[in-house]
Amino acid sequence: MVVKTELCSFSGFKIYPGHGSRFIRLDGKHYTFLNGKSRASLVMRRKAANLNWTQLYRRLHKKGQTEESSKRRTRARRSTVPKAVVGASLEVIRAKREQKPEVRKAAREAALKEIKARSAKKK
Repeated sequence: MVVKTELCSFSGFKIYPGHGSRFIRLDGKHYTFLNGKSRASLVMRRKAANLNWTQLYRRLHKKGQTEESSKRRTRARRSTVPKAVVGASLEVIRAKREQKPEVRKAAREAALKEIKARSAKKK
C-alpha cells in the first residue's frame, strides 16, 4: 500500500497522513511542518542549514551518504623526452647513453685514477 507523504518545509522529513500542521503567512505562502520544533524554528527565523538535525544540513555536510563513487580514471602519462643540459648537447648525451657499459666503466675508472693521483700529489 502506497501512502502519500508530504515533506516538512523546514526539516525536510516526511509527513505521513494525519500528522503535522500547516502554517500560512500573511503574504499567502504556506508551510507544512512535521512538528512544533520545526514551526518554532521557522518563526524564530533559524536557518535549517545551520541545524544539525535537518535534512538540508545533512545534505550540505555530506552526512549519511554511502560511497558510490567509482574508481577515478588515471590519465595516460607522457613519456619523458630527453633535453639538452647546459654542459652537454643532446647529441653528446645520446652518444654516451648508446656507449657499451664496458667502455663507460673503463672511462669512469680512468677518471677515478686521475682524481686519486691528483689527491696523492697534493699530499
